[in-house]
Amino acid sequence: MAGVTFREAARKKILWMALIAGLGFLVLFAVGLHAQMGTFQERHVLPFIRSQVFSGMLMLGMYAIDLLVVVMTVLTSVDTLSGEISSGTIQAVATKPVRRSELLLGKWLGFAGMLTLYIAVMVLGANEVARLLTGVSARHIGQGFSLIWMESMLLLSVTFFFGTSFSTLTNGVLALGLHGLAFLGGWIEQAGALTNTPKAVDVGIVASILMPSEALWRRAVFEMQSPLATATNFSPFSGASVPSSAMVGYAVLYMTVFLVLAVRRLNGRDL
Repeated sequence: MAGVTFREAARKKILWMALIAGLGFLVLFAVGLHAQMGTFQERHVLPFIRSQVFSGMLMLGMYAIDLLVVVMTVLTSVDTLSGEISSGTIQAVATKPVRRSELLLGKWLGFAGMLTLYIAVMVLGANEVARLLTGVSARHIGQGFSLIWMESMLLLSVTFFFGTSFSTLTNGVLALGLHGLAFLGGWIEQAGALTNTPKAVDVGIVASILMPSEALWRRAVFEMQSPLATATNFSPFSGASVPSSAMVGYAVLYMTVFLVLAVRRLNGRDL
C-alpha cells in the first residue's frame, strides 16, 4: 500500500512538481547568497561578521523551507482519505482482504517516504549550497533535519485523523488552522521571553501543548543556528525560550496518538 501511494503521487506529478519547485527555491537561495558575497568582498567586510550574516541567511532559508514542508505535507495528503471516502473509491480497496489499519498505515508510510525525500533535498540542499558558496553550514544539521522531519510527520498524522471524519476542505482548514495557532503562539512566547512577560510565555506554551508543530521548528533552529546568534538574539529566532527535550517527546507522543486515533476512527466508521 505504501508503494502504491508513492507511485500514485508520482503519476499525479505531485512529487515531481514539489521537487521542481524546491530546486527553484535552492537556485534562488544560491543567487541571493552569491550576490551578498560579492557585496561583502567589495566592502571588505570582516570574516567574522560575514560568517554571522551568512549563518543568519541560512536560518532564514531553513525557515522558508520549514514553511514549504508544512504546506506540502498538508496539501499532498489532505485528500487521500477524505476524498476517497466521500467519492466511495476507498471501497474498492477496503472490501478486499486487507485490514483498514493496513490501508491507512500503508498510505501514511507512502506519504512519509515522499515527504522524507522532499525534506532531504531541501534541508540538505540548502545547507550544501551555503557551505559551497560561503563556507557556512548549520551547526547540527542532522538534528535540525530530524526535527523538521518530525514536524512533517506530526502534521501528516493530524491530517490523516481529520481525513477520517471530515471533508477535504474541512480537513485542510483544521490542519493548517492548528498549525497557525501553534505558529502564532510560538512568536508570542518568544516575544514574552524577550520582554520578561510570563503570561505571554504561558500563552505560547499552551499553544504548543494544543499543537506542538511550531515547537519542533523552534527546537530545530536552536540546534542549527550559531551559538552566538542564540546567545545575543542576533536572529529572528530568539534563544530566550527554547522548547525542551520534554516538549520534543510530547510531540512524538502527540503524533503517535493522532495516528492511532485515525486508525480507530477508520475502523469504526461506515464507508
